[in-house]
Amino acid sequence: MTSVSGARAGVRLRPLLLGGVMGGMITAIAACSRGPVVPPREIALHQKWALQPGSEVGGYRVMGGLGDVSIELEGKPVHAPFDGKVQPTDHDCVAFTSPEVPAYLFRLCGLRRPRLGNVQAGDPIGKGAILQFAAMRRQPDGTWALVEPSVGILERTVGE
Repeated sequence: MTSVSGARAGVRLRPLLLGGVMGGMITAIAACSRGPVVPPREIALHQKWALQPGSEVGGYRVMGGLGDVSIELEGKPVHAPFDGKVQPTDHDCVAFTSPEVPAYLFRLCGLRRPRLGNVQAGDPIGKGAILQFAAMRRQPDGTWALVEPSVGILERTVGE
């Protein structure tokens, strides 16, 4: 009789053990699938315009603003133009900075699931339908001023 009740106890424990093991595996997989924790980047602009990425007009979210260049990606990837770092910003955009061009910051909006953290030149950063690209130059007071982006940098960013 002990063996029967022991067997029943084993049968009852098996789902609990399997659930615990499976739950642990799911947690481990989820933890591994997350990228590095990258703090958001706040960008203090030298120029102030009423419409910025993240603003709303008539209930619609603004994706770009004055100084942005819009490029139809059609779902193709965007690449790091230099070795650098990708950080989220507060308006569904990312900031790209590089020690190779320390006076510049590039804001990229419209990317789905962007890759955050350190990247090497040519690494994919993300994909999207339309890229809103803004180039900014650091000002002496630490703010950023929008400048016309270099065609060469844009080609490195959207090229294959």
